[in-house]
Amino acid sequence: MTQPASPAREDGAGTTAAPPEASPKASPKTVPAKRLVRWDGRTLTLVGVLAALALVGAITKPDQFIATSNLQLILTQSSVIGVVVVGVTFVIISGGIDLSVGAIVALASVWATTVATQEYGFWGILFTALLVGLACGLINGVLVAYGRLVPFIATLAMLASARGLALQITDGQTQIVSVKSVLDLGRRENYVLGIPPLVIVFLAVVIVGWLLLNRTTFGRRSVAVGSNPEAARLAGIDVRRQRLYLYLLSGLCCGIAAFLLVVLVGSGQSTNGNLYELDAIAAAIIGGTLLSGGRGTIVGSVLGVLIFTTINNIFALNNLQTDVQQIAKGAIIVIAVLVQRRDARDT
Repeated sequence: MTQPASPAREDGAGTTAAPPEASPKASPKTVPAKRLVRWDGRTLTLVGVLAALALVGAITKPDQFIATSNLQLILTQSSVIGVVVVGVTFVIISGGIDLSVGAIVALASVWATTVATQEYGFWGILFTALLVGLACGLINGVLVAYGRLVPFIATLAMLASARGLALQITDGQTQIVSVKSVLDLGRRENYVLGIPPLVIVFLAVVIVGWLLLNRTTFGRRSVAVGSNPEAARLAGIDVRRQRLYLYLLSGLCCGIAAFLLVVLVGSGQSTNGNLYELDAIAAAIIGGTLLSGGRGTIVGSVLGVLIFTTINNIFALNNLQTDVQQIAKGAIIVIAVLVQRRDARDT
């Protein structure tokens, strides 16, 4: 086997930037248990920002922000976009981008909530959402990996097509879900130890995503492809197939998120998932995932999601306008990119 051109390099999550076959130190068996989460400077900064936001919320709206129902709301709202972010993080780590996640969530949700689908009950809605997500991910993956389209163009085309198809299916109308077992999943009386079921699903996706990225060959190959595609190819990695798998994974996450969104709002609309692509990419960047690929952590992306959701919650509680929220998000994204550039220059 030909060895890769670049030496192995560790990131903040214990993943490696060089092809996995090149370094025995990259074996998942060698990662100590105490490094399940590496509390490096970036992670601690994110935790500090989240704590500062919580303090702002507690000061400005002490009776409402720290209420159990509000904290449950923050976690529930984080769940839907958080599942999307896990898939997007893998794509960005591999050096790609997925602008279509919001549109895929919309298409999967409206297709899953058609009258014909609801006749099959809970499982009909769930499997339809997952299949639509996977189908869209497959198309994105084929276009990028084998069609050699630039990820930006391929996923932008999917964004337009999926959003348009969702609008055509619904004819601009809201499709109300009538399946009781689906709606029951979002009711307070079904919370487990005070934790909404949607949050439990989100945590399960996060754990699987963390294990996939940090403890499997698939994760190390994803980092290797994003770090240096040519070195990964020389190391024996099928780069095109790996990229196809990553867009499939992103599509699957969109399907899961679509189902969670249907549970949360009880309907399917063509506007579901609007601007999810921006929030997901921004959360991944804030979490430390490099836009150029080769580095990223699931924990960082989750913290990025929680920061965004907490900001939205504080703004809503204080009756601040949506455009002010967007300005604040834009400022945070710029700061995160500047920090990334400084980190890249320092390393």
